Amino acid sequence: MVKHDVKDINLAEQGKLRIEWAEMEMPVLRSVKARFKEEQPLKGIKLAACLHVTTETANLMETLKAGGADVVLCASNPLSTQDDVAASLVKHSGIPVFAIKGEDNDTYYRHIIDSLELRPNITMDDGADLVSTIHKEKRDLLADIVAGTEETTTGVIRLKAMAEKGVLEYPIIAVNDAYTKHLFDNRYGTGQSTIDGILRATNRLIAGSVFVVCGYGWCGRGVAMRAKGLGGRVIVTEINPLKALEATMDGFDVMPIIEAAKIGNIFVSVTGNINVISEKCFNAMKDGAIVSNSGHFNVELELGALEKMAVKRRTIRPFVEEFTLKSGNRIYVLGEGRLINLAAAEGHPSSVMDMSFANQALCSEHIVKHHKNLKKDVYGVPPDIDAEISRLKLASMGIEIDKLTDEQTAYLRSWESGT
Repeated sequence: MVKHDVKDINLAEQGKLRIEWAEMEMPVLRSVKARFKEEQPLKGIKLAACLHVTTETANLMETLKAGGADVVLCASNPLSTQDDVAASLVKHSGIPVFAIKGEDNDTYYRHIIDSLELRPNITMDDGADLVSTIHKEKRDLLADIVAGTEETTTGVIRLKAMAEKGVLEYPIIAVNDAYTKHLFDNRYGTGQSTIDGILRATNRLIAGSVFVVCGYGWCGRGVAMRAKGLGGRVIVTEINPLKALEATMDGFDVMPIIEAAKIGNIFVSVTGNINVISEKCFNAMKDGAIVSNSGHFNVELELGALEKMAVKRRTIRPFVEEFTLKSGNRIYVLGEGRLINLAAAEGHPSSVMDMSFANQALCSEHIVKHHKNLKKDVYGVPPDIDAEISRLKLASMGIEIDKLTDEQTAYLRSWESGT
């Protein structure tokens, strides 16, 4: 059996069934896998992936392996691993996996180091922890790496900062910025799965609740949309005037977070920034306020301050921790402030991840073909990949669209024809 560190290898059979269930709703990735198996575009490539270890990720790993890649997987979040999936990948797919749900911080980073023993040529990241570790601790690996991909808004922000400072040592394709990723994964995937995580953790009624969404990017739009659909009285907080205006025009109340803190029942931060829900917010909150994060890292919540403020602290139910303040008010933090859609639920639906992970697979193929032409910078997904994924998804749904006539094509390319 390949090298691994998972919770229980005996969970493999259960994981295999769940991976198959997810695969049924991933027709685009299934199509890519069939072609990869025949053409072997990744043959001889070593690929290290730091992703959420879920059923959908398992299908991506099997696709990459089918394409000829030698792959290894570690977790991109201590609470997002599905232990049965990790076991199945090891036992049934022969893929080294280093991930245990609930692992402590030291184990999390040890698993990243373990995955790098492969000496990868391509990295695949979800939050840039893999890239960061290589740049800080494993610089000897840089000579073997030709390029990488990044899945999240948070990771892209970190990597662009590295590129601007001139410290990024190899090119990265920002899969997160593909239209077929952020329009669907971030909006519909994060929207539904975040609400799913909150409901599983709390069993609270959203209808009639004051539901505060911090950030109105694609993820925030999705969460706000779904909360409103369930009858929530949604408030949006923003720092960007354009996005704040958009939220207003979409029918949501917009106000500073300190004002929202006074009236909110349920809070979700989806910004990618630090201390969005801060000590001042905690002090202003009502008794019983529920606080969660769906913005990748738990730094969006100023948890250190909350811990110091609390006179009493206890876990009241799975993924719900109660902090009692001196005032007697109780604040409930979900999933240790980590991604609630993966901590308490199962992440995005397979049909959404189908497009995101097809992007990952096809961008890996693009890297193999074109890495010599890429500089040490962050690149968008090539438009032809986005278009191909859209085409495959529509075909899988039985949807046909129109094509331009020759006359229409000529008109769009001309300037002579006026009104």
